[in-house]
Amino acid sequence: MSSPKKIVLLGATGSIGENTLRVVAKHPDKLELLAIAGRRRWRDLARIAREFNVPHVAIYDEAVCAEARASGEFPAGTKLYCGLEGLIAVSVLGEAQLVVPAIVGTLSLKPTLAALEKGKDIALASKEILVLAGKFVMETASRSGSRMLPLDSEHNAIFQCLQGERKVDVDRLILTASGGPFRDFSREQMATVTKEMALKHPNWDMGPKITIDSSTMANKGLELIEARWLFDLPADRIDVTIHPQSIVHSMVQYVDGSILAQLCPPVMTFAIQHTLLYPERAAGVDATLDFSQLLNLEFRPPDEVQFPCLRLAREAALAGGIATGAFNAANEIAVEAFVADRIGYLDIPRVIERTLESISNHDPDNLDDLLAADAEARRIAGEKVAAGLTPITK
Repeated sequence: MSSPKKIVLLGATGSIGENTLRVVAKHPDKLELLAIAGRRRWRDLARIAREFNVPHVAIYDEAVCAEARASGEFPAGTKLYCGLEGLIAVSVLGEAQLVVPAIVGTLSLKPTLAALEKGKDIALASKEILVLAGKFVMETASRSGSRMLPLDSEHNAIFQCLQGERKVDVDRLILTASGGPFRDFSREQMATVTKEMALKHPNWDMGPKITIDSSTMANKGLELIEARWLFDLPADRIDVTIHPQSIVHSMVQYVDGSILAQLCPPVMTFAIQHTLLYPERAAGVDATLDFSQLLNLEFRPPDEVQFPCLRLAREAALAGGIATGAFNAANEIAVEAFVADRIGYLDIPRVIERTLESISNHDPDNLDDLLAADAEARRIAGEKVAAGLTPITK
């Protein structure tokens, strides 16, 4: 019998991390946690380390890491790593076979690149990595021979639908979107949305940033950009359809008109388990669909006037260069400002659009150039937030 696959989980205390732990607990003969990492929640990391006997733990926040080191709450023999260098160190551990970047935002970009350089496979959950640096990430994976395995439910669905098929036969990718809690709102109603309303997703249990992104459909825009890199197809061959039930997780349309879809309940463990165990399959953590019961599947096109973040993401993907990173940076700044009650809900796409209008788009030569452009986009977005905004006229 083969030994368990050794996993590094960056973002162990988030919603994806928690569901990953459920999958690991279900299959201790197949999966083993070699290392875990998080930003600040060291007590949760200590609990996970004790429960799963994890030998390596990284904490991004240096001050919090020092507090954790002095606490005595980690198991004897557990090695603690601090800061960004600590995240990188656990990502390149010699025994590591699969690294799961599940930290929201771009914090796990450098650890992911370091893991790829060492030939580690990546179970990608942090879509911002490819949105910001898809060119460099995919080039590194190709050079090292590492596999980029999509853990997001939509991209994992496409990945499954592509198995055994020829790329030349693919016509389009179709990403499904729940439409979030405001899919049936008028523009006037959208102007009344509060953060409490935006943090209530009808189908999925996710972290606050992703939940708000889902409500604006910025999340689907990020997924469109990510799909462009993962599956090497231009943005104009990637469609989005509203599917309120979140049961069909995405589809692939082939040149003969056939469409393959992947179905399961809107629970993260299905995609996570498929990615962690790939190419094997095993009994799942959660119950699957029951076709002895009535099942309705509804699809309709998204309204990009109602959801301008989706339009802006598509335009950024078509523009290429630093535009996709600028879209992501501006969205992060805008969501932070919205949660802090500094801007209104409809100001989120306004910040993004004004930022994209203000950048000088170009194809970055290297990672430093890319990160400088990201910082500049964040500066511009912050200025737009501070200056106040006028409505989008498109």
